[in-house]
Amino acid sequence: MTPMPVLDRIAAFAAEIAAWRHDLHAHPELQYDVHRTAGFVADKLRSFGCDEVATGIGRTGVVGIIRGRAHGSNRAIGLRADMDALPIQEVRDLPYRSTIPGKMHACGHDGHTAMLLGAARYLTETRDFDGTAVMIFQPAEEGGGGGEAMVRDGMMERFGVETVYGMHNIPGLALGQFAIRPGPIMASTDRFTITITGKGGHAAQPHAAIDSVLVASHIVMALQTVVSRSVDPLDSAVVSVCALDAGEAFNVLPQCVTMRGTMRALSKPVRALMQERIAAIVTHVAQGFGAKAEIDYASGYPVTENHPAETDFIADVAASLVGEDKVNREVAPMMAAEDFSYMLAHRPGAYIFLGNGDSAGLHHPEYDFCDDAAPLGASLWARVIETGLPMRG
Repeated sequence: MTPMPVLDRIAAFAAEIAAWRHDLHAHPELQYDVHRTAGFVADKLRSFGCDEVATGIGRTGVVGIIRGRAHGSNRAIGLRADMDALPIQEVRDLPYRSTIPGKMHACGHDGHTAMLLGAARYLTETRDFDGTAVMIFQPAEEGGGGGEAMVRDGMMERFGVETVYGMHNIPGLALGQFAIRPGPIMASTDRFTITITGKGGHAAQPHAAIDSVLVASHIVMALQTVVSRSVDPLDSAVVSVCALDAGEAFNVLPQCVTMRGTMRALSKPVRALMQERIAAIVTHVAQGFGAKAEIDYASGYPVTENHPAETDFIADVAASLVGEDKVNREVAPMMAAEDFSYMLAHRPGAYIFLGNGDSAGLHHPEYDFCDDAAPLGASLWARVIETGLPMRG
């Protein structure tokens, strides 16, 4: 069968999908404060004729329910899009640029929302499936754990979700291509704050002080050995110190230094090992200089781990659209994190990457989602439902 990247019906209203995205892009909202966006989504779902539109799931999430024409199956497949933006100042002068200073859709969640809306419109018009499509619009992916909030709100049980799928655009991956892998595809993320307490003093008399800046500098360097000397070279891990607050004067050795950073892993054992090694290094390096150290950990998102059968399924569906040569089934994992991991921890499913072409990188002030990618993403979502919940007879 000849691949057909965009379904005809979706191609017919592709301009409307782009218009929805441009509206969302111009009005970015952060984390759970996505009231306008959620209202926009809920209004569209109702106008399409969804059988049920539930709001306030996971605080500000929206779920649209679409039932197929056949009624022989009680199966339900969940499709998820994230809605929130980032606290970044947009620099490109787009016709639909952000109207809110210091906020922009720098990760493409406007595109994710628009293409899931496109799939919802198509599915409500056609309903060529047997079962239920659960369209999940999630708040607070960018650090707020909105995926976990929706799961804790009983979303999976309430709507009978059997399997669940997510999709994210990727700059640098050619338009019209998909990428996926079974197992870990995105990393866990944890934060740490290290406080070093030495003995403040005059910079001209370092022998009478305990230099907390010097201690912190040694700790930064020593932490690089966690990955290079404690983690198996065949495993992936990241430890990065990203902020260091110390002193205010050029001639005063500060009493305290605060360091903040992140650690990433693709497995629970490596995640635990890194925390153990960071604690040991920080404590003993500080003691060696006569200083004290305190470490505070804040656990973030777990590893995003694709289930093998569901990975094969959505990869096959993607290949039916664009051709097998445009689906990378063994893409390298990313060390960024994703809170779709919480949904995959509760139901089988998979997370797939969609090409965004030659755009600026994610979280960059010049980034923009490619409008031409949205109809393709919407087509994949539609085919996931029609293929996963086939009509009988």
